[in-house]
Amino acid sequence: MSEPPVSVLLVDDDALMRAGLEAILSSDRAIEVVGEASDGRVAVERVRELRPDVVLMDIRMPDLDGIAATREIVASAPDARVVILTTFEDDEYIFGALTAGASGFLLKRTSPELLLDAIKAVAAGDSLLSPSVTRRVIDRMAALPSGEAVLDRRIEQLTAREREVLEQLARGLSNAEIAGVLVIEESTVKTHVKRVLMKLGLRDRVQAVIFAYESGLTRPGQDRG
Repeated sequence: MSEPPVSVLLVDDDALMRAGLEAILSSDRAIEVVGEASDGRVAVERVRELRPDVVLMDIRMPDLDGIAATREIVASAPDARVVILTTFEDDEYIFGALTAGASGFLLKRTSPELLLDAIKAVAAGDSLLSPSVTRRVIDRMAALPSGEAVLDRRIEQLTAREREVLEQLARGLSNAEIAGVLVIEESTVKTHVKRVLMKLGLRDRVQAVIFAYESGLTRPGQDRG
């Protein structure tokens, strides 16, 4: 029996952009566009009504912008995953969206193939960022003065191996790269990552990176393994 398609809500104040996105997403049978919204306020209402798996969200919109809408959606429908799709690669937008609970941040120049893959990945529980955005998250966290980090007691819930995985994840390594560093199977890394997120109450890998630095587990200046 085949899996049901990933349901997606499109949110953008540009009708032409919404039409283009729908055409791209509709080309993949594994994805179903279940609704649209032209601003953040309507998006919040549609999410409550339609319960989509993924919300594809613009940032600059009238009434309620994408970041504020993301915050409301995550609070009211925690199972919904938000992917920000924007023209603006601005630090304040990036970190505002991630702090609000977005599971992905992609630019509108992203290829259709990557967009389709991103929606499926986020629906499966992964996070997805443009490579340049991922690097900026790591760089910004690594630039924090050491004195700002306060050890979070939640770390005590992790096993020694889970801490090692989280430390490598915080340096921007993929599951395959972490497996190589720790000399374990990639499938084992994936299991450890899921357990880390569950134990720490984090939504995705991006929040795990931020947690590792802000909690003091990973210190600024440490190199990649």
